[in-house]
Amino acid sequence: MSGQGDPNADQPAPPRRSWADVGPRLASAAVLIALTATALVVGSYLFAAVVGAVYALAYREWETMVTRAPLTKKGMVLIGFVALSGLLYPLIGLWGPLGAIILACGLVLTMEREHMVWRIVGLVLFGALITSLMAMRGTGTAGIWAGLYLGTVVWMTDSAAFFAGRQIGGEKLAPDISPSKTWSGALGGLALGTGAGLLVWLWVTESPVWIGILLSATISVLAQVSDLAESALKRFFRIKDSGDIIPGHGGLMDRLDSLTFGVFLVAIVGATHAGFGAIATGLLHW
Repeated sequence: MSGQGDPNADQPAPPRRSWADVGPRLASAAVLIALTATALVVGSYLFAAVVGAVYALAYREWETMVTRAPLTKKGMVLIGFVALSGLLYPLIGLWGPLGAIILACGLVLTMEREHMVWRIVGLVLFGALITSLMAMRGTGTAGIWAGLYLGTVVWMTDSAAFFAGRQIGGEKLAPDISPSKTWSGALGGLALGTGAGLLVWLWVTESPVWIGILLSATISVLAQVSDLAESALKRFFRIKDSGDIIPGHGGLMDRLDSLTFGVFLVAIVGATHAGFGAIATGLLHW
């Protein structure tokens, strides 16, 4: 028993951390990784179909988020254009997704003006992501290694941030945007994401170690910034999750958000170094 003078008598018990969602998260992650790895290795139209379908479903979440209404027939056509943009890339290159997104934006102009800007932003964003991923994969084996490298940094950052933040806790990283994120999680994600990325870098390329460290750390930081950006967007539209398609993770946007800025960085670095047609080579070989 605690006496009246016991300093711990009136202190509340520390909150218990819930791990009930870990099982569904791990199972969902395993399925997603297997699907992504298979599509990445096979490449060509399978990779195009998977990327197009995934981001089309993500745009579906975007459409319902910005309109806060059930899908309309024109909204479904927009989703179809996003999916089509992925499949067109292996056929005619950059002009395929560009044309599909331009047509989709033209359709938006015939819809209600209230949501026009946000629809166009979403179409351009997902179209750019699809194009960047398709260009990174390319047709050679370098695209497989570039995808493995990028995925390792992002997923290890996400995983470490989740487990470190939940287990260690501590000061909030951005309480006004995402109250669950902590500095311990951010630093844990940065450490594991950078370290895992460097291991892959050393395995797949003989390029300088310092470039691998710099790129891995930058992608890890951008993964967390991307995550916060999506959290800010959801807060703006007053929703908790973008969807519920993935058990333990929410929507596809919730799962893919960390990739966004990293994909663009990879495309910019690779294209600047070796040209748009050799993004993977430009990223990995210095």
